[in-house]
Amino acid sequence: MTAVIKARGLRKNYGRFEALKGIDLDIEPGKIIGLIGPNGAGKTTAIKAMLGLTDYQGELKVLGFDPHTQRHQLMQEACFVADVAVLPRWIRVHQAIEYVEGVHPRFSRTKCEALLAKTKINPKSRVRELSKGMIVQLHLALVMAIDAKLLVLDEPTLGLDILYRREFYQTLLNDYFDNGKTIIVTTHQVEEIEHILTDVMFIKDGQIVLRSTMDEVAERFVEVMVGPENREKALALKPIDERQVFGKSIYLFDGISRKDAEQLGETRTPGIADVFVATMKGAYK
Repeated sequence: MTAVIKARGLRKNYGRFEALKGIDLDIEPGKIIGLIGPNGAGKTTAIKAMLGLTDYQGELKVLGFDPHTQRHQLMQEACFVADVAVLPRWIRVHQAIEYVEGVHPRFSRTKCEALLAKTKINPKSRVRELSKGMIVQLHLALVMAIDAKLLVLDEPTLGLDILYRREFYQTLLNDYFDNGKTIIVTTHQVEEIEHILTDVMFIKDGQIVLRSTMDEVAERFVEVMVGPENREKALALKPIDERQVFGKSIYLFDGISRKDAEQLGETRTPGIADVFVATMKGAYK
């Protein structure tokens, strides 16, 4: 199976600051990948490199293309939704549809109009007359109507309320994704997207520190609520995180057996946000 994205020794410097530190990466088709990291970790730089929006050092192929020298060919097969929709405020909805139809050969006007029919957006309205949530819906409809193999979403629901955010991801999952497509999404609202992810990548200080399927995360990490009588035993197993709840300690372990965990106390599978916080210790200092 040909990788959608293949990187070897991917680096990017801004002066003396090393934003990406030799990343090696293989991403297969049919994945929904969460690229998660704190501010300044390298998420946006990595995405810009993948989309040919910045130069880089190392080897990088996206859908078989060199993003730096073959960006035009790449963008026939890939789409990007940024944290701020870039639609002109003066344009009417139907004019935006007509424009994209005229410039992108893989755009389906029928599909776009079907997606917009599920919203309250009036085709005659100007972008400036739409709420922020409606602008995101319009932007997503325009992008999802393009038969792209790769969709990159960089904080796509930033500033939207929880109803719009849930609707956004539900639409993405139900009306766009299939086994022939790959989606990469960055967000700080980790808890809201983990149910749609197939894979997760944590990036810290310009390096990938965790790359795993969601099933592997569930098998690898375990949380245990431990009473005072088992605290020393728990500490001996070297938990990667600890917090206190109602007088009991909750420890997060990486790689211990479920049998060992169950002997310490009540166990549960941690959420991605819990694993992220433990992995990123020191990243905000």
